[in-house]
Amino acid sequence: MTLSPGDTAPDFELNDQTRTPVRLSDFRGRKHVLLVFYPLAFSGVCTGELCQLRDSIDHFRSDEVETIGVSVDSAAALKAWSEKEGFDFPLLSDFWPHGAVASAYGVFDEASGLAQRGTFLVDKAGVVRFSERNPIPEARDQQRWRAALAELGVDA
Repeated sequence: MTLSPGDTAPDFELNDQTRTPVRLSDFRGRKHVLLVFYPLAFSGVCTGELCQLRDSIDHFRSDEVETIGVSVDSAAALKAWSEKEGFDFPLLSDFWPHGAVASAYGVFDEASGLAQRGTFLVDKAGVVRFSERNPIPEARDQQRWRAALAELGVDA
């Protein structure tokens, strides 16, 4: 079941595209976190979504908020994709145990072995304030993310 607003966000530690560990709890008390789960690096819809995020990152990353992508890809694949597309935000590898974090957030698709398009805004206290889950082929509307940030008083 997908996490809903009001739920406590499960903590995790995953390596980013540079193999640097990133722990959700490290942001507690400091920043809101926008978690963007996506199925696969180098795929069409994922590239479109994350390039749009890259091009509007100033709306989603500041002193008040951090944006983090999460997929089941390996850190090596994420590094290659990040370098190719110029992503300068963390892309976390939920590769092993395969999809464990996506499962904890309720957005792991067992049939395909991929994360669905789940988005979660976690506030500074570690509470989910916005959540959505789209089917794998369906791109998300990032205006909804901006509205969720605005509800937390973040100018997006």
